[in-house]
Amino acid sequence: MWGLVPLFWPLLKPAGAVEILAHRMGWSLVFVGLALLVLRRWAWIPELLRQPRKLGLIAIAASVITVNWGLYIWSVNAGQVVESSLGYFINPLVTIAMGVVLLKERLRPAQWAAVGIAFAAVVVLTIGYGRPPWISLTLAFSFAVYGLVKKKVELGGLESLAAETAIQFLPAVAYLGWLTAQGSSTLATQGVGHMALLASAGLVTAIPLVCFGAAAIRVPLSTLGLLQYLAPVFQFLLGVLYFHEAMPPERWAGFSLVWLALTVLTWDALRTARRTRVAAQALAARAQAAAPVAETGAARAERDVRAERDGRAESEARAESEAPRV
Repeated sequence: MWGLVPLFWPLLKPAGAVEILAHRMGWSLVFVGLALLVLRRWAWIPELLRQPRKLGLIAIAASVITVNWGLYIWSVNAGQVVESSLGYFINPLVTIAMGVVLLKERLRPAQWAAVGIAFAAVVVLTIGYGRPPWISLTLAFSFAVYGLVKKKVELGGLESLAAETAIQFLPAVAYLGWLTAQGSSTLATQGVGHMALLASAGLVTAIPLVCFGAAAIRVPLSTLGLLQYLAPVFQFLLGVLYFHEAMPPERWAGFSLVWLALTVLTWDALRTARRTRVAAQALAARAQAAAPVAETGAARAERDVRAERDGRAESEARAESEAPRV
């Protein structure tokens, strides 16, 4: 669904990117609120309201994802689907780089190689475009910051989206009201079908996220990470094959470097996960092998205590029988 989203935004024309964004923010809260009502998941709200720090982080997340959503809608409707797909290809690499810079994480050699290849790709694409690929970089960095903040908030996917869209809701409604007062809103001027499409922007936002949240607890993390590459792959293919965007040789070269970096990164992640799993299995096997020995040792200690107690009782009985009688 995320990979096919570029087919949806052009359907909302003649609405501009900012108007579409405002509808997306407003209707997302409506649909997420209905989902929470059906699931009866409200207990987190009072607890969240008592935590100003967490509310501040959610406000930052809402601001960052607003930039990401708005730029993505604009880039698709402006015929920049391929460059927007690049942003989501390089997002994992930007996340790794932010982990080093902000969280002081240490990278393995393969991860350093992937980041270096990605940097080379940006240089090649800058030369090819005649400018830095600012759409890709902004999408990648905004989503990486969003992921970092969400990691600090520690809220479920549905709850987090509800909190973020609650913060977005009033500005979105205020903007739509201003558009209506100016006579620039397309909501009521393009027919019922257009109105329904604008409202369904909330569904387009909420349904994939709910599915992702459901998959996250059922699918191994390594598999989930690989599946997330499908979205930019679909977006790239749509840009080239459906929207017929230009792909000169230097752009192919830049994308090839990005794909090489992702291949190195994926190979390293799978290798590390396999080593961790093998080490965990070996540790569990050693613990299981040591368990009978420990149990035998405990039983022997208990037997020694019991024998000592029985011996003491026998000595006392003998002493009593041998004592002179009065």
